[in-house]
Amino acid sequence: MKTDRYKITGSTLMLACLALLSGCVTLEQKPTQSYAPAMPAYPQQIATNNGAIYHDNTAQPLFEDLRARHVGDILTIVLVESTNASKKASTTTKKSTSLDTGIPTLLGAGVTYGGKNILNNSISTGSDFSGAGDSSQSNTLTGTLSVTVTKVLPNGNLEVRGQKRLKLNQGEEYVQLSGIVRPADISSSNTLPSTLVADAQINYAGRGAVADSNAMGWLTRFFVSKIWPF
Repeated sequence: MKTDRYKITGSTLMLACLALLSGCVTLEQKPTQSYAPAMPAYPQQIATNNGAIYHDNTAQPLFEDLRARHVGDILTIVLVESTNASKKASTTTKKSTSLDTGIPTLLGAGVTYGGKNILNNSISTGSDFSGAGDSSQSNTLTGTLSVTVTKVLPNGNLEVRGQKRLKLNQGEEYVQLSGIVRPADISSSNTLPSTLVADAQINYAGRGAVADSNAMGWLTRFFVSKIWPF
């Protein structure tokens, strides 16, 4: 009696393929709430019934430095990112070997068979290899992005974080930035170039029809993935 428990049906094969393809799908990066602006600490409300006009919790100093330095303060980052990288390598090897045994003798006479020396041999080998590789990459990102101070470190440096979202017609674009800045690098106009942001993490991406048209389909990603054996 024959059994068909090892028989693979077409539907089972299709499910297996879909399971493999699901691993090839790149998850879409979306704006997250982790880049939400940090709220400053509100001053304690002090009840005053003395009839005075001036109160410490509502005062606005006229000659105070307005550059960001407290949690919740806003700092403008000027994006001036530009990277260029190139790599080129080439390798060439060549080797040749030859060996000639001459006419060996045995008991003072050559070893012959049918009048021909049978121990006279020569060996010649050779190998040649040549390889080359070239890679280059260039990226540029300019613009401005306002971030908020999320933490003041013990040494006075500031942790900053923020994002900008733009919705344009058929798509949406956003820029996210986080890192650490020195108060001494902040200009009098409360701006700072992105090249002075330590541990900078800058994300620039988009969603919508334009971004989708610039991405490979799921079937194409399968054929260029590691799963495809050919």
